[in-house]
Amino acid sequence: MIKRYSLPQIERIWSRENKFRKWLEIEILVCEAQAELGQIPQEALQEIKEKARFDIARIDEIEKEVRHDVIAFLTNVGENIGEASRYLHLGLTSSDILDTSTSLLLKESTEILIKDWQELAKVLKQGAERYKRLLMIGRTHGMHAEPISFGFKLALFWQEAQRNLERLKEVKKVISYGKISGAVGTYAHLDPYIEKYVCERLGLKPAPISSQILQRDRYAQFLTTLAIAGSSLEKFALEIRGLQRTEIGEVEEPFLERQKGSSAMPHKKNPVLCERICGLARVLRGNALVSLENIPLWHERDISHSSAERIVLADSTTLLNYLTQEAIFIFKNLTVNPQRMQENLERSKGRIFSQRILLELIRKGLSREDAYKIIQKDALVSERENRDFKELLLQNRELSNYLSVKEIEACFEVGYYLEKISKIFERLGI
Repeated sequence: MIKRYSLPQIERIWSRENKFRKWLEIEILVCEAQAELGQIPQEALQEIKEKARFDIARIDEIEKEVRHDVIAFLTNVGENIGEASRYLHLGLTSSDILDTSTSLLLKESTEILIKDWQELAKVLKQGAERYKRLLMIGRTHGMHAEPISFGFKLALFWQEAQRNLERLKEVKKVISYGKISGAVGTYAHLDPYIEKYVCERLGLKPAPISSQILQRDRYAQFLTTLAIAGSSLEKFALEIRGLQRTEIGEVEEPFLERQKGSSAMPHKKNPVLCERICGLARVLRGNALVSLENIPLWHERDISHSSAERIVLADSTTLLNYLTQEAIFIFKNLTVNPQRMQENLERSKGRIFSQRILLELIRKGLSREDAYKIIQKDALVSERENRDFKELLLQNRELSNYLSVKEIEACFEVGYYLEKISKIFERLGI
């Protein structure tokens, strides 16, 4: 019996509880650095660390009046600390807390996504190895082209998964920056040491320069990376959908024991998981567009980016996590039908070997144009009259002037198309 997976709790990362916890951690680290510099009393720091806490319901209550989430948070924390709260948020602006905490959330989310893609790559690699020499027809324009192996197809997916994995690792570096530089980024009321102190303890790097915010090209690179990964998943899923069509029937996505395919037609086994991936990948691309729109802001910062980011950052990371887990489940439990692959290889009555005949004629001295005409004529007859292509070629008197029966028959050896598969796999390191 096929069992579904359990999703990693990426939702927890984007919970309000975790967000406020990050805010409080940053505020306290700033106080530690300022106390070290002698800017606030050690006694006040100790009181802040002992009493600082928050209550989400109270924050919401305050925010209804002040209409500012950071102020509401600070007010609530200050209520719990008492007099020493006057040293909280000293010289900071809201974005010092917001952007630095967002970097932490993005970094933690990316770590989960990296693990997802490592698992997906592993599953694809195992499939490539298993089906390395399982022959199937390759298709271009949706039409039969020449034989490939199913393992070759999965190896192609595996390397793309590897590229997405590398992109995720790279973009993790891009978004792992914090800023504690004040209202317009000039450190007018802050010592740059504070930023360095806070970022080091959070596992971030200080932004070399910032305005009131971290620059949004970082987020755009992040979300476009997620969109590319989502588009790769759509590509993989679209291929499964195509190969699952009734007329092809070479593979099927997993179908659970009690699953139903259609409310009207009990015989249906629809590729709903793959269709879901294809649909939701569009959301990732839409969110990436939002991130590109957020790069240009007025002067040192406006707030037009903020509301959109509250949606697209959490949604995109959570969504890619979900879609990648769906893909892992699909490829782990994929039904592969070698018999249908063989039947489809034979469906064209041998026309898929036309290029081998063409190349043999060219080697015999014919021009490509003349060789093409000879081959295409019989290929079209074979298709129109559903006749065996090889038999037509063997009866072709013009062709017999150049190729013997043995040479023609040799062109129909399907193993020829797998001769270099091992070299490709060796180059890939599979």
